[in-house]
Amino acid sequence: MPIATTNPTTGIVERTFDAIDEAEVERRIAAAAAAVAPLTASTFAERAGWMRAAADLIEADGDELARLITVEIGRPIAQSRAEVGKCARGMRFYAEHAESFLAPEWLSDPSSVGASAAGTRYEPIGVVLAVMPWNYPFWQALRFAAPALMAGNVGLLKHASNVPQAALYLDTLFERAGFPAGSFASLLIPASGVERVMRDPRIAAATLTGSEPAGRSLAAIAGSEIKHVVLELGGSDPFVVMPSADVAAAAAVAVRARTQNSGQSCIAAKRFIVHADVHDEFLAAFSERMAALSVGDPLDEATDVGPLATESGRDELADLVDDARQQGADIAVGGTRPDRPGWFYPPTVISGVTPAMRLYAEEAFGPVATVFRVADAAEAVAVANATTFGLSSAVWTNDSAEEDHFVRALAAGGVFVNGMTASYPELPFGGVKASGVGRELSAAGIREFCNLKTVWKS
Repeated sequence: MPIATTNPTTGIVERTFDAIDEAEVERRIAAAAAAVAPLTASTFAERAGWMRAAADLIEADGDELARLITVEIGRPIAQSRAEVGKCARGMRFYAEHAESFLAPEWLSDPSSVGASAAGTRYEPIGVVLAVMPWNYPFWQALRFAAPALMAGNVGLLKHASNVPQAALYLDTLFERAGFPAGSFASLLIPASGVERVMRDPRIAAATLTGSEPAGRSLAAIAGSEIKHVVLELGGSDPFVVMPSADVAAAAAVAVRARTQNSGQSCIAAKRFIVHADVHDEFLAAFSERMAALSVGDPLDEATDVGPLATESGRDELADLVDDARQQGADIAVGGTRPDRPGWFYPPTVISGVTPAMRLYAEEAFGPVATVFRVADAAEAVAVANATTFGLSSAVWTNDSAEEDHFVRALAAGGVFVNGMTASYPELPFGGVKASGVGRELSAAGIREFCNLKTVWKS
């Protein structure tokens, strides 16, 4: 993929960028390594001041950044503004809480280990490589950068090639805010250049948000180098609706859960698993609401769903739907590629999906929802877990026993009851199975890239 801004609304390439050469890659890695000592030596208070200054810059540039997001990936502008605001909040969260999250922890009775004092402390590990996707071009990068920098680590960002302007903005953000030179930098390199960086001995660890194949590739390199990784990969999240639920409310939230970022979110609900007693009611309400969404220019405030970010992504989504249609699935809404410029695909609702169809197991990265009819809670769990993914999940029920059952039985990194999956700085985020390893956000996220050092004193 060329390093370029291609407007998904028009399909027109607006700006292209040259990849940096090997000499510049080396210069940036060396600058990052040189920044480790001054950043480690800084205090939490100093880093918090710089992080708040970076959040201030993000907010001051908010309108410009929201438009940039929309032009580079096609997201509706109101949602782009929300991403910018979420970034600033997340940065301030870590500025406030990093010191307490990483405070030393001492045994109350060290004599149990034959010591006068014993416990643990968290220390930064050095330079961390972040390989980030395009779908939340600022939030994905900053939810790594904020905790990493507040812990005293240095960050290098290899961003997706279709959001180069976002990468270049982040390249200078933290130095503008006061962090030592080299504390954070972007590498405009193709995906083929990641292995060279990852194998550099000055790189201590890596984090990747993206596809399962990309995660497997990075993990294999990290394993051979004995380097720690955090991986947040794909998801095909279930959204379960039981008879005790408020079905109308569930259908309304289901639309937002499926179409956030025009459906291009790892944690978007994708498989709607509905008890037979309320299946028809839910399907009708859900389909009506999906059909009513406004699809169009993402810079228009009234637009609900914009184009998909890439032509290949749109084509892959259309192929999934066509495969299901050819094998007998019922298309309640949408399902036809529009004849217009840009990479649009309509909100689509499909039922009657069987294991023979690709949509049964593959992630639909766009505004396409599959609805399943199940007989009871046991079948709902079986269908929900019948995938290699396990990122997050949602369950709608007003029965406390059912709630407890689903919270325990769903194989996922999160369960949201009577709501839709979202990420919050206060809560850990990540998945199980092929959806990844490790956690981002909360105290768990900042501790991922720290050395947990044991201290024992006689």
